[in-house]
Amino acid sequence: MQEAGFKQAELAEAVNDRLRASGYDGTVSDRTVRNWLTGKTRWPHPRQREALEAVFGCTAEELGFRPPAARPPASEPESPVRRRNFLTATTGTATAVVVPGSRPTRVGTSDVLRLRSGLDALMALDDTRGGHEGLERAALAGAAEALEKQKLGATQRVRLRLFSVAADSTATAAWSALDARQSDRAYALLGKALYLAGMGQDPMAELRVWNSYAMLAHQRGEHVEAVDSAQAAQSTSITKRDPLFASLAHARAAIGHSNLGDRQAAIRSLGYAQEALGKAEPDNPRPSWMAFYGPAELSAMTAIVRDRIGDPADAEAASHKALGAIPQQFRRNRALATTRLAMAQLHQRDIDQACVTASTVFELMKGYPIPGRMRSLLGDYYRDLITLAPDAAVAREWGDRFRAEWSRA
Repeated sequence: MQEAGFKQAELAEAVNDRLRASGYDGTVSDRTVRNWLTGKTRWPHPRQREALEAVFGCTAEELGFRPPAARPPASEPESPVRRRNFLTATTGTATAVVVPGSRPTRVGTSDVLRLRSGLDALMALDDTRGGHEGLERAALAGAAEALEKQKLGATQRVRLRLFSVAADSTATAAWSALDARQSDRAYALLGKALYLAGMGQDPMAELRVWNSYAMLAHQRGEHVEAVDSAQAAQSTSITKRDPLFASLAHARAAIGHSNLGDRQAAIRSLGYAQEALGKAEPDNPRPSWMAFYGPAELSAMTAIVRDRIGDPADAEAASHKALGAIPQQFRRNRALATTRLAMAQLHQRDIDQACVTASTVFELMKGYPIPGRMRSLLGDYYRDLITLAPDAAVAREWGDRFRAEWSRA
């Protein structure tokens, strides 16, 4: 229930959706769910059990239920044929049989969970490889399916959730375009994602879009707009309920301020981000796209801010701290943090070490094309390298490696 974001009444509604879709009455209440949770009901009614299994996509045993021990029958079981004949004879009525497919298809919570699961798989791919065209196409296909299904939603709650899935899927496509440095396409997709987030009344999706808008504005060199977008993210209602989202919005603002050369505002925003992060509950259920953010990512963002406001030694320390904590599966993020470490070392005139560090980025991304955003950052590193050490042999050697990898990517 926690993984799916269900409260007791919401799970009851989801199970009732499945029951009604199968032609039965939806009789599950939040009290029923409470009995399941407390163990008062150890083995749900067969229809409820089947619906519950359909909602979560696993067996009742996997959900923690246990069937009662089998008891020998007190007498010979009654023939089903005999029982059916008796019922017909005594009531004079025929029992209606529900034929699968005889009713219009109804969309319920299990459909939302399936679409969310597909979106989670795309985010895992992004963590490893970064943005690319295939990921963008798959995300847009998921958004289209969610929008088609919301027309058939069994309840208003289900329809809102499907709009939310569509918003997140579109935002994932926009993020993929942004990571590939396809800024015009990213901008158009973010506008659509923001509209869908509003339709789904989903403040988490809204914050995600504003966060991406801030990154896109930085990519375009529009640093005032980047700060404005970060502040829009701060104003979403989810930041009041979950400090982790507030921390991300403040960290994004810090980067915008640093790009504008506003040292005090940048440091102040970093402080707000750190303070909010300290109040966040790490185990609260959150969407998969937010999995990247935590102490490690804040350290990585701190490194960016410190380097841009002229504190490369502090940036190097923050980069080391980030790399010591970024999970291994976040391959793209580790490669970006490594590039930032190389830049901090370069800006301290440690040319040899910077080139060694920067070369490890290619090993981290071995087997995958280098996403456009990372290629651009490596290009920034190379420009700084030839500016600071144009005649160094190690700079020429690294430049040859960079051009070879650029061609491969």
